[in-house]
Amino acid sequence: MTVATSSPAERRRNKIRARILSAAETVFAREGAEGLSIRRLAENIDYSPAAIYKYFSSKDELVDELKESFFAQILENVHRITNTSTPFADRARDCLSTYIRIATNKPYHYAAAFAGESASTGPVDTEPGFDESKKGQAFNVLRGMIAEGVETGEFRREIDPSLAAKSVWASMHGLAMMIAHIPSFPALKLGQPAMEREAFIEYHVDQVIRGMEAHDE
Repeated sequence: MTVATSSPAERRRNKIRARILSAAETVFAREGAEGLSIRRLAENIDYSPAAIYKYFSSKDELVDELKESFFAQILENVHRITNTSTPFADRARDCLSTYIRIATNKPYHYAAAFAGESASTGPVDTEPGFDESKKGQAFNVLRGMIAEGVETGEFRREIDPSLAAKSVWASMHGLAMMIAHIPSFPALKLGQPAMEREAFIEYHVDQVIRGMEAHDE
């Protein structure tokens, strides 16, 4: 059986798209969404705006691609974790901590992944095309993991997987944003017990999982 390979032209196109996305992330890091424009990108990578428009028709399309590429990275990692035979509790904790680590390792890409979100679109899982998006697929992996925990008795039977997934995601998002915007976090003031950031992520994830676990009467 032959394995399909991309042509030199396709590889070149993908390389240029990746370079444009990397530049977009850099501009976003310095100037936020309001500073991100096709013209500014062109200045950063020494391309003409017309050349960039060959790959992205608008700023909105570029930001959408930034969002998708972030959640594609999340998906790649959580699929690797969920496809192992390790105990459920370990997989669940690993999935949550991996999301937070990826978000905090690239905080500006993470911020771009949520750029332009509006309350008018309603809950995330009612957005048009949500389930087909990488963000929707990542959310559904989380919801599926919680459903597995309920079905196997690891989590409490009364838990609603969809509501719990939203709650867990909000918790992970909150910690990621705290770390991104408060450089000293988790330290807040002198005299508090010291804890390394990585240890705090594990502590936080453990608290979230423990909050859903079933307990024998």
